[in-house]
Amino acid sequence: MMDVAAPASSADRSTIERRRRLSEAALAVAQQKVPPAYSPVVIAGAVRLADFMLLNLTGIALYLGYVTRLDGFHWEYIAAISGMSAIAVICFQAADLYQVQVFRGQLRPMSRVISSWAFVFLLFTGASFLAKLGNDVSRFWLSAFFFVGLAGLLAERLLLRSMVRRWARQGRLDRRTVIVGSDQNGEQLVEALKSQEDSDIEILGVFDDRNDARALETCAGSPKLGKVDDILEFARRTRVDLVLFALPISAETRILEMLKKLWVLPVDIRLSAHTNKLRFRPRSYSYVGKIPTLNVFEAPISDWDHVVKWLLDHVVGALILLLASPVMLLVALAVKLDSPGPVFFRQKRFGFNNERIDVFKFRSLYHHQADPLASKVVTKNDSRVTRVGRFIRKTSLDELPQLFNVVLKGNLSLVGPRPHAVQSKLQTRLFDEAVDGYFARHRVKPGITGWAQINGWRGEVDNEEKIQKRVEFDLYYIENWSALFDLYILLKTPIALLTKNEGAY
Repeated sequence: MMDVAAPASSADRSTIERRRRLSEAALAVAQQKVPPAYSPVVIAGAVRLADFMLLNLTGIALYLGYVTRLDGFHWEYIAAISGMSAIAVICFQAADLYQVQVFRGQLRPMSRVISSWAFVFLLFTGASFLAKLGNDVSRFWLSAFFFVGLAGLLAERLLLRSMVRRWARQGRLDRRTVIVGSDQNGEQLVEALKSQEDSDIEILGVFDDRNDARALETCAGSPKLGKVDDILEFARRTRVDLVLFALPISAETRILEMLKKLWVLPVDIRLSAHTNKLRFRPRSYSYVGKIPTLNVFEAPISDWDHVVKWLLDHVVGALILLLASPVMLLVALAVKLDSPGPVFFRQKRFGFNNERIDVFKFRSLYHHQADPLASKVVTKNDSRVTRVGRFIRKTSLDELPQLFNVVLKGNLSLVGPRPHAVQSKLQTRLFDEAVDGYFARHRVKPGITGWAQINGWRGEVDNEEKIQKRVEFDLYYIENWSALFDLYILLKTPIALLTKNEGAY
């Protein structure tokens, strides 16, 4: 019962892959094995939480182990411990101790840890004196809390230093960057970035459309990898975190033309202001090291948003999978008894950043008429659809196996733009040829349900408005994502399945 329809043949696969040819230099970079990146924002937040928990647990353990045996239990101590731990984290933040560069640096920041922790105790002692509580506080406990807490903080920092240095060697903390513009401005920018000590910028190469004398083959040792159009394919073959324009802001027309091509990528895009004579207020800039830049596009659902999204998918997804298991077993049995062939159907679809992923569904077509490339749209009263298939497609029960994609494989989300088959067409045109900016919907993971689906844009795509509306709603979802938005869509999905299923055949 657990057999799966075979994937497309190698001949079919060649039809699926529509990839732009890259230069040898670009291929050499793209073919290097690159591990996923770790967010410095998330690392810093996790260290703050670790500091708070470490100090809290240390203070409470010492209190329960010593003071309560002599004087009984008092909640005032617990409140004081939590307050001191919170103030310590604030002091560490003020001392700039929550930066990845500090985590992997030399041992000198340890002195700032010691002085900040000592300041917290001086503050607590002064407050106790002013409140006339000095005689009520155990001096042994207070001294033990200071020294044991300090030892724990120093041990934690040594362990963190080792971990961060290992991640840095693996390239997990680097921002993999491509530069647009291989002229003198580009060379100055690359030199400025490379001259910065302890920088997290890894320059992969330079891209430029020009073939005249202004375009250099190398910029400060970084090779020219291709034209601007090649960045799209390059960023889909290897991890790119930042696209940095070295062009002057005065080249407005050229920049806009390039941005129209690159905005569909799930990367940060910035304009370097290192050569501009016109200066804005410092707050107007974001900085790459010491280089002032202007933000144009930011990668969606990043840092803590990414963590929340991951937890939502795996925790809620696992719960839904558990609850849906009896229904899935009944559907699988019905599919098996209704017509010969496998229970599951596997199809190549577009995933995050145009990655090709295998999406699982319950088989709803007769096995000998299976269409893994989705070259022919399923229409009303389609003879290829089985009796059970017609029901499970109408109710979207055929989508339930995609919970395995969410929970086990991690290449789908519960909520997101619906993944389309790579050969999906509007009449004779592929979707990306029919809708401008179509691939921008792939800046996040696709989902089992989405904002477009609960608004009635699901099922057959037989005119241009339907695919345009899907893309429009998908882009709205990406730009306005929040965890509450995801939960709202999940709660609305069953209602939408019952009331807005006109196009589902």
